Amino acid sequence: MHDTHQFLSALAVVLCIAALTTVVFQRLRQPVILGYILAGLIIGPHVPFPLVADSSIVQTLSETGVILVMFSLGLEFSLRKLASVGPSATLTALVETSLMMWIGFNVAQLFGWTTVESLFTGAVLAISSTTIVAKAFQEQKVTGRLREKVVGVLIVEDLIAILLLATLTAVASGSGLTAGPLTIMVAKLAGFLVALISLGLLIVPRAMRMIIQLNRPETIIVSSVGICFASALLAQAFGYSVALGAFIAGSLIAESGEEKKVEKLVEPVRDIFAAVFFVSVGMLIDPKQVVQFWPAILVLTLVVVVGKVVGVSFGSFLTGSRLRTSIQSGMSLAQIGEFSFIIAGLGLTLDATGSFLYPVAIVVSALTTLTTPWLIRASDPVASWVDRTLPRPIQTFSVLYGSWIEKLRTTPRSQGTVSKIRRMLVLLSIDAALFAAIFTGLSAFSGHLIDLAHEHIGLPPLVAWPLLILAGMFLVAPFVFGVVQLGRKLGTTLAELVLPTSGGNRVDLADAPRRLLEITLEIAIVVIIGAPLVVITRPFLPAGEASVLLLVLIVALGIAFWRSATNLQGHVRAGSEVIVAALAKQSRSGGESSAQKDLRQVEQLLPGLGSLTAVRLASTSPAIGKTLSELNLRALTGASVLAITRDEGPVVTPTAQETLHAGDVLALTGTREAINAARKQLG
Repeated sequence: MHDTHQFLSALAVVLCIAALTTVVFQRLRQPVILGYILAGLIIGPHVPFPLVADSSIVQTLSETGVILVMFSLGLEFSLRKLASVGPSATLTALVETSLMMWIGFNVAQLFGWTTVESLFTGAVLAISSTTIVAKAFQEQKVTGRLREKVVGVLIVEDLIAILLLATLTAVASGSGLTAGPLTIMVAKLAGFLVALISLGLLIVPRAMRMIIQLNRPETIIVSSVGICFASALLAQAFGYSVALGAFIAGSLIAESGEEKKVEKLVEPVRDIFAAVFFVSVGMLIDPKQVVQFWPAILVLTLVVVVGKVVGVSFGSFLTGSRLRTSIQSGMSLAQIGEFSFIIAGLGLTLDATGSFLYPVAIVVSALTTLTTPWLIRASDPVASWVDRTLPRPIQTFSVLYGSWIEKLRTTPRSQGTVSKIRRMLVLLSIDAALFAAIFTGLSAFSGHLIDLAHEHIGLPPLVAWPLLILAGMFLVAPFVFGVVQLGRKLGTTLAELVLPTSGGNRVDLADAPRRLLEITLEIAIVVIIGAPLVVITRPFLPAGEASVLLLVLIVALGIAFWRSATNLQGHVRAGSEVIVAALAKQSRSGGESSAQKDLRQVEQLLPGLGSLTAVRLASTSPAIGKTLSELNLRALTGASVLAITRDEGPVVTPTAQETLHAGDVLALTGTREAINAARKQLG
């Protein structure tokens, strides 16, 4: 036990040094979290400063900080908020976290770290920092669709982090990576979560509403923190992390609808103990280990920045966000933070990882935290540069794809179509689950099966091992085939909702865009189903067979995608010529409503060209005298100019160097949101 003097001494040193460093960091306009970490380094045992706080006392206090930080995150997360996130952010987070866990695991393996250390490394790299992003957005006044998208992804990432904490706790506590105990562990975890959340939903929201009606702040904060610590203690009693229990307590209180009042009252207490937590993080940094593992730090920092930008951008675009918003989202989320500290600390506490992983994670977080404001500021010019440098077929596709996804969301569906889609999704999930179960099962029992083959048949291990691999491939082949076939059917079904086939013997004028949409949806389905599968099976498959299989499928679909994107250019050019004729007719008749009517007819004649709109440039338009490249309309708004009509003659599929003049009539395509933004841009 610590005496009172030691406790007060440690707390005074921690808070005073933290106060000084955070003032300095605020003056430098840097995140205060880095100031706390620096304070921990100064008073820690690894740096020769005269001020040294008692590590065990600080660690005890930091546990309180973890609980209150996770409780506050839970207050910002509720079932209502999760429902409002929507499928786009959910699928984006799933793709990005799967990619980061896979890359992190493989990089750790290349450094020679153990399988469990590699799992923790992947989990550390997977989750972005809600605290850092919120602070950066506040300072740079980021609002609108970008903020909504990023916050939605962060909410889903927080939920994934909680599941990772629970799973890694069980793995590191002795369940290991064998299939049988791991299955039992997952079942127990699911049962615990269902029981705690179900019971909590019956009691906690009602109780909090009654307590808040008393209108006594001290009663509200004591009750809230009491529920938080009780839930954390309950989770620990069942062998899970206290962070899991605290997060669930916060989300249960959030269901009362009074989370803002509770959050406001808890915030000062949370900030004090959160500061202690981040100081304790800094105290564990050993500069010698940082120097020793600097190659790993640099590589993992690069992996976080590049991997998250690519993962979030790709996932966001596939789920229907504009290219610009997707890239900005990816560059906003290119960091790790508080969850990474907690996950790395969990591995250290349970002796599942070496002492090196924690300081490595902290330094990677510090470096990515420093780069985050710069990346957010640079996201606009980077998005514009990417848009300009993409091949013309991809530029055209990026504009039209958003309008196709928008139409997919708004198109009415019959009950039969809904049932068909739901049935295919269920079958896809079953095939994917059986694929994972067979692979992991064979891996778990491979040694036993090889021994049996040697004892009963006389096969030497060098022969039995490749035969076992072939048998496994034979067993999973039907399920791989099933995933591919169901993915194709689902892609075709969804594409036909957007671009129906022509009936009878008529020429199918929507064939080119529909084929491209089908392939893109197939890629999305393969990535969304395959990425988590690769992560689940990777620890059981040293050679990464599932990763290779997924890569082969993506490359094959990518080749088909490029061919279809090239074919789409011909479809768009034909559409542009028809549009020019329609706009010329409008110019002769002088009626803009007539032009819009003609453009609607063009949409019916050549489907897949998006929401076509005619915009005439007034003499006061800021776009006059600028080239399309200077205007940068597609990158800034998501709308594209398909054709221009003017007195000198029409311009079909104008180039980036085309200069705009007063009186020009532009044929724009894109989503409704993109068209509205383009109208404002054109004045």
